[in-house]
Amino acid sequence: MSRIGLNPIKIEEGVEVGINDNCVTVSGPLGELKINLPEWISCEIENGEILVKRNNDTKQAKSDHGTYRMIIYNAIQGVKNGFERKLELVGVGYRARMEGQTLVMSLGWNHPVKVNPVEGITIEVPEETKIVIKGYDKQKVGEFAAGIREMRKPEPYKGKGIRYEGEYVRRKSSKSSVKS
Repeated sequence: MSRIGLNPIKIEEGVEVGINDNCVTVSGPLGELKINLPEWISCEIENGEILVKRNNDTKQAKSDHGTYRMIIYNAIQGVKNGFERKLELVGVGYRARMEGQTLVMSLGWNHPVKVNPVEGITIEVPEETKIVIKGYDKQKVGEFAAGIREMRKPEPYKGKGIRYEGEYVRRKSSKSSVKS
C-alpha cells in the first residue's frame, strides 16, 4: 500500500487545478503544467484538496500511485514558488558569465562553452564560480542542471569540475604517492 499516495494534496492559494479525463492542469503565477495520468490512476478535488486514487491493485498501479501524487504536488509547488538548483565551478580558470540569455563558461578548454536556456528555465550567475538555475518545472530544472554538470564532472584527484552546491566529492590520493 502506498503511504505517500494516500496523503491529500492541499491546493495552494493562487494556484488553479483542473482535471479533465486523465489530464491534470496546474496553473499559477509562474506558469502552467499539464500532467497526463495513466488509466490506472485517477484524481478528484474535494474541499480544496486533491485526492489521488488508483483504479486497480496491479503492481504497476501500486508503484505509480505515490509517484503521480508527488508529481502533482511538485507541480503545485513549482507554479507557486518555483525550484532552483545551484552549481559551483571548482578549478583554476573555471568561470561563468552571462551574455544576454546565453551562459558562457570557461572550463579549461581552448574554447568557451555556450549554453542557451530551454523554455521555462532562467539562468543567473551571481559570482564567477556560481550558477543558479531556476524554473517552475522540477524535472526540467534538474535535467538542465545535470546537463551543465555533465560538461565537466568533478574529478577525484584534484576535485576540479562543476558540482552541485554542497556536493561532496570523494578524493583519491595520487598514484605517484603509492609506493610498492
